[in-house]
Amino acid sequence: MGDLARGAGRLVAVPLAALARWRDGKPMHPRGAVFDAVLERHGGSRPWGVPFLDTTGTEGVVVRVSRGAGLPAWLPDLLGLAVRLGGEDGAPVDLLLSSTGRGRLTRVLPALRRDTASAYCSIMAYRSVAGSLRIAALPTTDGVPSDPAPPAAAVHRGALVFVLAAARGTEPWRPFARLTLADPVRTLDPDLRFDAVRHPPPGLVPDGPLARFRAPAYAAEQAAR
Repeated sequence: MGDLARGAGRLVAVPLAALARWRDGKPMHPRGAVFDAVLERHGGSRPWGVPFLDTTGTEGVVVRVSRGAGLPAWLPDLLGLAVRLGGEDGAPVDLLLSSTGRGRLTRVLPALRRDTASAYCSIMAYRSVAGSLRIAALPTTDGVPSDPAPPAAAVHRGALVFVLAAARGTEPWRPFARLTLADPVRTLDPDLRFDAVRHPPPGLVPDGPLARFRAPAYAAEQAAR
């Protein structure tokens, strides 16, 4: 299964590289809005044994809200919510979350949306001492159109807040943090790249077919810049 996923990733990397060259290095999520944000980690109802999920504290982070294929705003698209933290060793920590269903089975299935009131899940699993985990951002407010400008206006009104949660398999989500996007928007046309495979949170290791599939695609995108 691992070799098959890597092989599929290498095949997909070829058209992605071509698309990246056409889109100035952004084959996916070419349009988005970048915000400064505040991540308040309070830990879960019981510890996971994973530093990123159990540590408490407040820190500034960077968040990008985007549309995956860059389709016109009136069409549904695969939405992205990317979060960048500063790592303890100076290296970044990246979370890449995509719009998915909300059910215990559909949480790993991509879902096309027009508005930001979506559950966003890592889809890619993380190996940890607590087992195979996934991370999600769950909205606490009504959605707004997902094209870059409406989220910027919503943040100005204080309307984009997410609960970050983790789950093992199909178990219920267990909240561990609150993510609040800050006003004003940093930029509507960001040149900011995220890599969830190379920059995982402490105590979490990208794992499973999707991690092996993604690695060649990330490499192709970086080479095409």
